[in-house]
Amino acid sequence: MIEITSKDNSLIKKISKLNTSAKQRREQGLFVAEGLRLSIDAMLSDCEITALLITEKALNKYSESINKLIEYSSTSYLVKESVFNSISETKTPQGVLCLIKTLDKKSLFDTIKDNGKFLALDGIQDPSNLGTILRTAEAIGIDGVILSKDCCDIYSPKVVRGSMGAVFRLPCITVNTIRDFLLEHKNVKSFASVVDNVAEKINEINFSKPCIAIVGNEGNGVKQETIEACDKKFTIPMLGRAESLNASVAASIIMWEMMK
Repeated sequence: MIEITSKDNSLIKKISKLNTSAKQRREQGLFVAEGLRLSIDAMLSDCEITALLITEKALNKYSESINKLIEYSSTSYLVKESVFNSISETKTPQGVLCLIKTLDKKSLFDTIKDNGKFLALDGIQDPSNLGTILRTAEAIGIDGVILSKDCCDIYSPKVVRGSMGAVFRLPCITVNTIRDFLLEHKNVKSFASVVDNVAEKINEINFSKPCIAIVGNEGNGVKQETIEACDKKFTIPMLGRAESLNASVAASIIMWEMMK
């Protein structure tokens, strides 16, 4: 195991950049997963772990699990506590961090399933929302998630943590625009979620396979060009004085209705 004792180490500097820069993650084809549970999830999901970074404290505390990770990972590093804390994105670091090769899931969408149910995200910006949506999508059984390129990065540390490992397993792709994707897959019925009293209520929609439901940006909703490319639009009825729902809450309701 290689020891790292300085914050000036090249790998430490690389991880710091990967934590904060979507551009770096794209260019290097790598992302970071921090924490024992996420690291184990990555291993069990057959992700390629190019580097495992652990502290001595973590090695002593989680020896059985970490030994499995060491055996699985390409390279392992024993990192000084203060150095590890400098790259940690959590308040109470466990002392376990993986550097993972970006997952290639595009082939799963080359020919969209004839019997699938998919969620499309049109400009979701909040990493916490995206992480929750992915976690819920996996739990409910959604076949895949399509993201517009102006969504926040699926491999950002907050999204990876919030997804609770779903990002490793759930088929996801990023496309230029949701509109273009819908026009290329006209065989799939598409539904845009809107805040509109004249739109059909969600419980009246027949989400028969194959279909795609679209959730929009937290502030602006689904883009007008996307709505126009959809077969139908629907709304989630709300009582009281609420005008809209949080994007992850709305997505959860939509996915539940889709899979009923």
